[in-house]
Amino acid sequence: MISIENLQFGYGKQTVFSDISLTFLEGQTYGLLGRNGVGKTTLLKLLSGLQEPKEGKIEIDGMNPWKRNPNMYAEMYFLEENAIIPNVRINDYAKSIGDFYPHFDYAEFLEIANNFETSVDVKYSALSSGQRKKALISLALALNTKYLFLDEPSNSLDIPSKLQLRKSIAAHSSEGHTVIISTHQVRDLEDVIDPIVILDKDSVLLDASLAEISKKITFNYDPTENKDALYSEPVLGGYVNLLSNAGNYESNVNIEALFDAFHTKKELFRAIFRDDYDASCGKSREQYAAGRTEPGEEPDADPQF
Repeated sequence: MISIENLQFGYGKQTVFSDISLTFLEGQTYGLLGRNGVGKTTLLKLLSGLQEPKEGKIEIDGMNPWKRNPNMYAEMYFLEENAIIPNVRINDYAKSIGDFYPHFDYAEFLEIANNFETSVDVKYSALSSGQRKKALISLALALNTKYLFLDEPSNSLDIPSKLQLRKSIAAHSSEGHTVIISTHQVRDLEDVIDPIVILDKDSVLLDASLAEISKKITFNYDPTENKDALYSEPVLGGYVNLLSNAGNYESNVNIEALFDAFHTKKELFRAIFRDDYDASCGKSREQYAAGRTEPGEEPDADPQF
């Protein structure tokens, strides 16, 4: 398990995280979402021991990543978006890296690379940017580490490769693996990521599973915008409307629309995912007690719950 408590970090005077706490459980493939510059890559570097927190605590199976315990590193791999490797044959590089990882499976590496239609018997410089990305993803998955951190893995990939990426990650997912994928290309990976963590500047907007999200919100698709919706967004053929799920209806979560909703109406959607929110009336107990709904809205004449 990965535990983050009261994490504070910044570059010079620029604050990235002021006081965030998160838990990443085993056997899950997390989607780490957020706009550019909110700290997605920085968080992965902190988890990998490449950066030291200014305050707070990070523990991976009880170990501090900044201490760089060899046993911990043997069970962790971080694939950066723009990884730099020596200009050697890809298969030789894979073998040299695999020596440090007890669960590395060279045959699996070749299989994944073949599924990506990527040659590994060539030097790194001979590959295009997309082929390099696919070769390194093949290696990352074949290392079979307990913890795998992927930073924007779908960048530079064509459409068929993105499909294969989803298949490969899904095949890799199991009870013994925790995968954290940082991405702003939500559509590329929405079929494999669950739970969802949304970062915003120095805070966490959302940390919830798809099941938890669907209990709170219904995603409806209509030809027109629903005026009663919490949030609406135009899509091909009409609108996706996000409504309070007062009737326990089942619907597929549109992660991209959810992401946009959180950034458009932060306080509203944060309130919805607090434990005391009541979908039947669209308010929290705190809001009822204060006789108000949203900031700036007129209080209820007779607040009651």
